[in-house]
Amino acid sequence: MSAAVQQNSLPFAGLSNRGMRRLSELVREYSGICIGDDKHQLVANRLRRRVKELGIDSFDAYGDYVRSDASGRELEMLVDLMSTNHTAFFREREHFTVLFNQLAPKLRASLPAGVPLRVWSAAASSGEEPYTLALLAAEEQRRDSTLRWQLQASDISRRMLEVANRGIYALPSEAVVSTELLRRYFERGVGPQDGRCRLRREVRDSVRFQRINLLDARYPILDRQHVIFCRNVMIYFDVPTRRVVVERLLSHLAPGGFLIVGYSESLGGLAPGLVSVSHGVYTRL
Repeated sequence: MSAAVQQNSLPFAGLSNRGMRRLSELVREYSGICIGDDKHQLVANRLRRRVKELGIDSFDAYGDYVRSDASGRELEMLVDLMSTNHTAFFREREHFTVLFNQLAPKLRASLPAGVPLRVWSAAASSGEEPYTLALLAAEEQRRDSTLRWQLQASDISRRMLEVANRGIYALPSEAVVSTELLRRYFERGVGPQDGRCRLRREVRDSVRFQRINLLDARYPILDRQHVIFCRNVMIYFDVPTRRVVVERLLSHLAPGGFLIVGYSESLGGLAPGLVSVSHGVYTRL
């Protein structure tokens, strides 16, 4: 009998309340992501295929397996499967308008000539956010070749970072990405790849991706950043974790720099010296 048939024939136990608590604790301890008790079915649905792939006969046994894996890779896999990776080009568009029309000119006024404006996308998911920044930076440089940008991006998910590094996506509509940007910076797929596109090499090369867990004590980010995007991730943390993450992000933000979070997120009271300047945009005094 094949291994696949043996695995499929195993009796498979549902996710118990105890198993749910243990898995939630593992995810929270490693990533800061809080999974509510009302997400019981979501957790089971996201893990079922992985548990069966491993030939494990219950979610409880899978929790034991994660804890016993000395390499830590299965814990990474668990967190990856539990992470919500919803993003899009020009998501929450107002932030990009504010950055390029208001914040960037203000920051450049205080920078020595030739110093690049440094921007870090700290929860980049599959890459659409930092690539949106790269598209707009390329357009700005077409108008003024003396302007410089340094774009970094990170995420906890290795799977999402692989997608980001490939730079291949479903072709966005012209209502999202303009016809001119599509023409200049995207290569349309043909044949089996019809309906998909790839960002041109120069755009992909302008963003440096790396894996970072925002719960780590130190982030391998060089230089003080002038702008940090960390959007739509704080909502998955409890208040103490938000406070810790914001403090660590601010340690990488230059004085007078800007921290940008999602429309539905607020950082009020989380860090001294952090002042709201517009919807989701804060400056470090």
